[in-house]
Amino acid sequence: MTQKVRVRFAPSPTGPLHIGGVRTALFNYLFAKKHGGDFIIRIEDTDQTRYVDGAEEYIIEALNWLNIPANEGPVSGGNYGPYRQSERKDLYRKYADQLIESGNAYYAFDTSEALDAHRKNHEAEGKTFIYNWHNRLKLDNSLALSEAEVKAKLDSGEEYVIRFKTPQDETLPLTDIVRGAMKIDTNVLDDKVLFKGDGMPTYHLANIVDDHLMEITHVIRGEEWLPSLALHVLLYRAFGWDAPQFAHLPLLMKPVGKGKLSKRDGDKMGFPVFPLEWKTAEGDVFSGYREDGYLPEAVLNMLVFLGWNPGTEQEIFSLEELVAAFDLARVNKSGAKFDPEKTKWFQHHYLQEMDEGMLTAQFKKFLKDKGVTTAVDVSVIVPLLKERATFVQDLWEQGSFFFEAPSTYDEKASKKAFKEDTPEILQKVIELLQGIEDFTATTISDEVKGWITSNDIGFGKVMMPLRLALVGEMKGPDVFEISSILGKKEAVSRIEKAVNFMKQ
Repeated sequence: MTQKVRVRFAPSPTGPLHIGGVRTALFNYLFAKKHGGDFIIRIEDTDQTRYVDGAEEYIIEALNWLNIPANEGPVSGGNYGPYRQSERKDLYRKYADQLIESGNAYYAFDTSEALDAHRKNHEAEGKTFIYNWHNRLKLDNSLALSEAEVKAKLDSGEEYVIRFKTPQDETLPLTDIVRGAMKIDTNVLDDKVLFKGDGMPTYHLANIVDDHLMEITHVIRGEEWLPSLALHVLLYRAFGWDAPQFAHLPLLMKPVGKGKLSKRDGDKMGFPVFPLEWKTAEGDVFSGYREDGYLPEAVLNMLVFLGWNPGTEQEIFSLEELVAAFDLARVNKSGAKFDPEKTKWFQHHYLQEMDEGMLTAQFKKFLKDKGVTTAVDVSVIVPLLKERATFVQDLWEQGSFFFEAPSTYDEKASKKAFKEDTPEILQKVIELLQGIEDFTATTISDEVKGWITSNDIGFGKVMMPLRLALVGEMKGPDVFEISSILGKKEAVSRIEKAVNFMKQ
């Protein structure tokens, strides 16, 4: 029987979840769903000094907003908990001791001052200090000391760490789903600390133990963990456990130039690098995709193309389609350049696809938050404006004139449209409008256009000043639709105001 696919997303609650972390979560989610497996969230909070209040809640909320929730985790629970490493800390000591007993790890009593001195001596000679096979027998550890000396140090309560004993003179084969086969010379690896003096495991030990106990079958994580792959494979071997399959995702690169995408890039270029807004304890505010008006579907669609391609021309995917199409074999090795404009392209598409009732409700909320009260039927306005809108707030920019009469008229357009005979022409339009009982766009159009044609007046002489009178600029949908929505009283009032402006 094939083992059930189980993957995990294991962020540290040290601040807001970067968009690169969201991409890792998404790829894990898609892979799990594609294979009928489980997607787990595990909070890696062994480093309590870097813990930030609210960060864990932020991570869960971000994934829920994007509709990629976990099957198991600190909130949803599950049979493999606890799902916070800080609540699992009693587990790890046993495994560290197991490695010592099997000869795969050792006690190291070196003080930080002694290690600093070694580093400085090496630097002075133009070398780099690495704690491993070539010097470990000369340092203060249980490999170099007698059993009696080690026991005395332990009994006296002397501080120590537990280090992994990296094998010497071995070529270690490694396999990665994205990068293929690799080899590494174990002589270049250092003897990493697995267990710290404060009684907490390091990331490396906790990560391996938790993945094993949670029966994780595939570890899908960022490229920054690739240098740790050899150690993790060696740890699995040292425990006598089967290692999961590994897949290291490419870095998210800056939109311009080289280098990893950072929050400073977002600040500089005016786009979010976090899924949700984040406020620091110091009062700094970092923008989020949700608060900036992006739809979760647009963010997911943008993220999945950062490092993956479906092998077809298709660009728009529902979550269900992504699950069906996703394949780790189609993940790129090279870094994925972030493209803020492409994100807006996705956002525009999904706004057009959005249910008009939902879009109207969101726009009504926007108006309410802005303190705008209106008798105008917003549900009639939204379909007229949405084609040019990318965000809900764009509906306001496109159609604020529906709610506020223009106080000024576009200077360039008014010079072109407001002529000597314009007040007289608009006065006639006012009379036409006042005589219409069925004040619909069709009737208004028929009456005004009929009058223009029968009097042999150029359409521009009427339509341009009429639009300026109603809108204040040369923008907006059909001018007769605008008149109908505003209603006879408001439309006439605005035209009269424009006539008075021209007479000044």
